[in-house]
Amino acid sequence: MTATPSVSFDDVRQAAARLDGIAHRTPVHTSRTLNALTGAEVFIKCENFQRVGAFKFRGAYNAVAQLSAGQLAKGIAAYSSGNHAQATALAARELGTTAVILMPEDAPRSKREATVGYGAEIVTYDRYTQNRTALGEALAAERGLTLIPPYDHPDVIAGQGTAALELFEETGELDALVVPVGGGGLIAGSAITARALHPGTNVIGVEPENGDDTKRSLAGGQRVTIPVPRTIADGQALDTPGEITFPINQRLVTAIALVSDKDIVNAMRFAFEHLKIVLEPSGATPLAALMAGHIEDLPRRVGVIASGGNIDAQRFAELVSR
Repeated sequence: MTATPSVSFDDVRQAAARLDGIAHRTPVHTSRTLNALTGAEVFIKCENFQRVGAFKFRGAYNAVAQLSAGQLAKGIAAYSSGNHAQATALAARELGTTAVILMPEDAPRSKREATVGYGAEIVTYDRYTQNRTALGEALAAERGLTLIPPYDHPDVIAGQGTAALELFEETGELDALVVPVGGGGLIAGSAITARALHPGTNVIGVEPENGDDTKRSLAGGQRVTIPVPRTIADGQALDTPGEITFPINQRLVTAIALVSDKDIVNAMRFAFEHLKIVLEPSGATPLAALMAGHIEDLPRRVGVIASGGNIDAQRFAELVSR
């Protein structure tokens, strides 16, 4: 039996040094209107302003930057619904290698076009009938590429943890940190960082109610698999938590809140009208949980990681005009 790789706060700090001057140090926004609405002092880490428009660049670059010259010469592969695809493609370009990305056929057009724009080759699959992990591993093996998975990789997790590190450096101790949950890489890295810097900070994940695989898994004490969820939060449309991320989150995450598609749209509209920022559905789920009152006993000082803003204008208008 292979031991599950560990990720430490030292790994997060090393990732931060590796990303210094490469990734953007994204802003933290506050809003008196949001504070009045929630009854808390809320600090929003705006990863929609990160390179490629999402936090995923942090983990992808941190992982690709540690590959050997021989691995870089052969190229890399990844599988993703969109943001990790773009992040890996850009990391490959920055580090002088090539990328082949496996993407679902129904991935948002803007994310597909951006991935191609960064120089990657795209191979498509049906997310509802095919297993992307198996397909990605087969693709990498067939072409001799190094596979960079979207969350289940220690270097990816460490890179994602740098978003929380920057947030804490700006805000100091927080009572709670609210983070979207897909495969669990962002919240795992965030929880490792929170535990190291401020052990009293509760780390709360947010999933779409139709994609509650992590909540069910934490409740059951083991990873469970659900049908591939249908939700507007395409970045969180996963059926099972990661093999590496789940034990970390099982140990460090306080709770998981669920939000409806309607809650998400309301949060996207609020962010646009009051914060003057554009969030994609997956990036808006933590804000949605706060606004809809789905986090029990909300404390006084709360951090939120708004994970991304990759949505095209037509889709955004369709959703927020509902």
